[in-house]
Amino acid sequence: MDLTSYAEWAVRLVNDPAPPPELVPLRDELAAVFDAAAGSGEKELAAQLNALLVRYPVRPQLTDHDGRGWHLHLADHSGAAAVMGLAAVVATLGADRLGRCLEQHCSRAFLDTSSNRSRRYCSARCASRANVAAYRARRRGGQ
Repeated sequence: MDLTSYAEWAVRLVNDPAPPPELVPLRDELAAVFDAAAGSGEKELAAQLNALLVRYPVRPQLTDHDGRGWHLHLADHSGAAAVMGLAAVVATLGADRLGRCLEQHCSRAFLDTSSNRSRRYCSARCASRANVAAYRARRRGGQ
């Protein structure tokens, strides 16, 4: 069962400036997980995710939609699936796969699903903006 799509839902929630009111506390807690991944380390991140897994228990369900046969889905009760998705990404791919955008005017969360763990920006737009700024700074410095 691939839980990456659930982790991506967590990223969308963290980056949402105006989520539904009932999801604001979860958004803030998930944002703290991304902040821990960017700074305080794996043990703090694991402790935060473990605490969230206790508060947001996961309820898997069998489903057979879309002609795919029986398979598991996580029933999303107050964001439990998002928490489980992030925990699964950390467990299978590593804590360094959770990140915050390095573009100076952005701090959006992202999942690094690249094969070489090279993602540093939330989008191609932010990567381009950072690269153009670095290029212009080099040109100014060289003149």
